[in-house]
Amino acid sequence: MKSANAPQQLPLGVSLRDDARFENYQIGSNGLVCAMLRQAAVREGESFLYIWGAQGSGCSHLLQAACHAAEPRKLTAVYLPLNELLNLSPVILEGMEHLDLICVDNVEAVSGKPEWEEALFHLYNRIRQEQNTLIVAANSAPRQLEIQLPDLVSRLSWGAVFNVAALNDDDKVQAIQLRAKIRGIDLAEDVAKYLVHHASRSMNDLCLMLDRLDKASLMAKRKVTIPFIKQEMGW
Repeated sequence: MKSANAPQQLPLGVSLRDDARFENYQIGSNGLVCAMLRQAAVREGESFLYIWGAQGSGCSHLLQAACHAAEPRKLTAVYLPLNELLNLSPVILEGMEHLDLICVDNVEAVSGKPEWEEALFHLYNRIRQEQNTLIVAANSAPRQLEIQLPDLVSRLSWGAVFNVAALNDDDKVQAIQLRAKIRGIDLAEDVAKYLVHHASRSMNDLCLMLDRLDKASLMAKRKVTIPFIKQEMGW
């Protein structure tokens, strides 16, 4: 692995989203978990954290944000979305324990895969021995996963476990406005509400839609308004 200060990236097409940062995450009712993750990212507080939530709750965003937060402290970090790595050998986890921060996403993807379950179990033990930090994310609580290795189920519960609550509609409106502001888009509240109430309600879909509208408005040299959204989205 590289020893550069920037968050580590595997030579597999796995990289951090530049916009996945704590600063543009709409906290909603997740104030405590965000505070704990911020501390863990810079080696303060808990060494082991497990967060879980439904699709669109922002777990992946938070793990990548932790990696970004480690960079200014000159800490080494890696983001490992297991659902994208299953076509590889679990041997890729070897040596990860030497990094300051290891963020493992989509743990549910290894359920029922003995080699991966065992590799993740041993990674936990090595990280503890090295006294480094591990943050894990999944779509359900540790004991609700279909993990077959009992010792791994036990390891997943080491440290603090948090449920990341999904945003309500008001939070989503604020989240979309925040992301728009970062992009330099002045998105009025009524426009943001229109998006939230006419889209799928998924934050992932809303963010993709905002990307599309941003590009379209730049090409058309028009503001993002309700009439413009109707025209672009065909609503």
